[in-house]
Amino acid sequence: MKSFTDLFIKRPVLALVVSFVILIAGLQAMKTINVRQYPRSDIAAITVQTVYVGADAELVRGFITTPLERAIAAADGIDYIQSQSKQGESLITARLKLNYDANKALSDISSKVDAIRRDLPPDAEIPVISIEAADSQFASAYLSFTSDILQPNEVTDYLVRLVQPRLTAVGGVQKADILGGRTFAMRIWMKPDRMAALNISPAQVRSMLGRNNYLAAVGSTKGSLLQVNLTANTDLHTVDDFKKLVVRQEKGNLVRLSDIADVVLGAEDYNTEVRFSGEKAVFMGIWVLPNANSVDVIKRVRVEMEQIQKELPAGMKAEIAYDATAYINDAIHEVVKTLIDTLLIVMVVIFLFLGSFRSVIVPVVAIPISLIGALFLMQLFGFTLNLLTLLAIVLSVGLVVDDAIVVVENVERHLRDGMSRMNAALVGARELIGPIIAMTITLAAVYTPIALQGGLTGALFREFALTLAGAVFISGVVALTLSPMMSANLLRAGHVDKGFSGIVNRTFDRFRDWYGSHLDRTLNARPAVYIFWGGISLLALIMFATIPKMATKELAPKEDQGVIFGIITAPANATIDDTIRYADAAGKVFQSIPDTRFTFQLTFPDNGFGGMVLKPWGVRKTPTKDYLPQVQAKLGAIPGIQMFPIMPSALPGADNFPVSFVITSTADQERILEFARQIFGKAMQAHVFQFGDIDTKIDQPQS
Repeated sequence: MKSFTDLFIKRPVLALVVSFVILIAGLQAMKTINVRQYPRSDIAAITVQTVYVGADAELVRGFITTPLERAIAAADGIDYIQSQSKQGESLITARLKLNYDANKALSDISSKVDAIRRDLPPDAEIPVISIEAADSQFASAYLSFTSDILQPNEVTDYLVRLVQPRLTAVGGVQKADILGGRTFAMRIWMKPDRMAALNISPAQVRSMLGRNNYLAAVGSTKGSLLQVNLTANTDLHTVDDFKKLVVRQEKGNLVRLSDIADVVLGAEDYNTEVRFSGEKAVFMGIWVLPNANSVDVIKRVRVEMEQIQKELPAGMKAEIAYDATAYINDAIHEVVKTLIDTLLIVMVVIFLFLGSFRSVIVPVVAIPISLIGALFLMQLFGFTLNLLTLLAIVLSVGLVVDDAIVVVENVERHLRDGMSRMNAALVGARELIGPIIAMTITLAAVYTPIALQGGLTGALFREFALTLAGAVFISGVVALTLSPMMSANLLRAGHVDKGFSGIVNRTFDRFRDWYGSHLDRTLNARPAVYIFWGGISLLALIMFATIPKMATKELAPKEDQGVIFGIITAPANATIDDTIRYADAAGKVFQSIPDTRFTFQLTFPDNGFGGMVLKPWGVRKTPTKDYLPQVQAKLGAIPGIQMFPIMPSALPGADNFPVSFVITSTADQERILEFARQIFGKAMQAHVFQFGDIDTKIDQPQS
């Protein structure tokens, strides 16, 4: 009986065309598919930040945070809400449910905030609403700019005018944020004693500054031959202009601004300090568009940075402080290396067992076609090339080769029976249509249910499961089209009983005879078989019940990304100068590690963030996790701050700490803080938790 496989065997060009179509589709997908570290997961958070200058934490909580929380809680799609009220600022974070439309939530929350905007204090600034994806908590790269000559505000001005526009214009860059920058501002430091002596209030100074630093377009004048635009301008530009500003005039006596204040050209904000390997610096964070290939984008940023470094002013240096794509590149290279090793091992094993290079060619050709074809399916489904899909491709090597090997072995069986190559291929392919389809469906059915899981596990491993199933599906198509055609043109009889393959075949023949004789005796003793089967089943149930309780559970192991981050927590009433002293001590701890390449710090008055980047894997022998306890012990000895070293999360969407406790109560902040300290003290005494594995952000109360 003829089958559709006969068409591909008798018309080799058609079989080649099918394979070339799969190859071309996969190759174009290889060039355009997005590269990420992990699959994109729709876990987002909406932040609402409101600035209320001069208000203390209690005032901010009562008049801003609480009303906004009540309004935001009415929006759909929110999993839970976190809020923080501190002096002059309210920050509310609404964590969305998994796979909830972030844009819809953003629109809903914005409308809720706008509805109560009139109820907020008039002096409070307009709430700033932004969205943050789970896998975009950190930028794809951080650039460091340092200078021995220029001040931080001068460095910031250079970055804003010349560097930031160039990096933002790089294809695929979403934004280039300046972190720790100090924007130029005219700072007027008033002298209370002089103001009291001259009977001048701060409100008078502010009023005069507003009236004497004014710029507005008032219209134009037009004559018969000439038109002139008119501008009302009392704008002040230099420090001397501000110093000469008249604050009060009384009986011919002038009180100028320089009489009651020190006027300097400084920065808008002094509450941020950035260090790069101990030196003052300004950072820039490069954020990549969600649909862009981060590896290619950062590669283009590196090219642009090389040109920027050539044009920097004298005394300024620029470096790439942290590049997240470096780990992605290293991981991809390791996976590709593993894939090549797997292919070589498969080729050697196939050759040893089939006994000829001709037999090896058929499955070896089928492997890359199946894997490259899987890339096209990944592109079709909107997947990305990430560590999990690459893992699926590596695992699929041993699966996609099975169909081709079955075809080769069946055709060789008919060749040994005396058939011609064409007839052996025709008959062998007809016999395997059902088994190959059944194998393909079975293997795909085994992995597809992983994609149907809910929660974070399903969101992360969906691409893994469907990529694996897609590769198996393509291998089935190749096995029914290309493999029979190649077998008809490449295989020949007579080699199967020679060399190592002959030894293997004769061994299997003897094993088959031995197994057949023992199988007959086993079937005659069915009661013993049932008893043995019952014992194995009972042991399986016991193992199923006990192993999950005894084994360590984790969604994904920690990956050695060559970086350790440190989260700084300082007292709420600390100043930036006080926190910097202890943060510098933490930086020295990072620098004391032998394999440290460089360190970075971003410090605020009551918190901060820093870390250390280690040498590449090929240079250092000590894994990052071995350095973590050393860093923990040294950081724990620093007074004044609490700094918790952590390794980056293995999967996106995870918290900075494995376990976090939330203590809620109607009592005041001091009582809650006292209770939290008691819990922490008892836990440390009982050695229940290892230092650093618990979120111990016990600090001065912030409402």
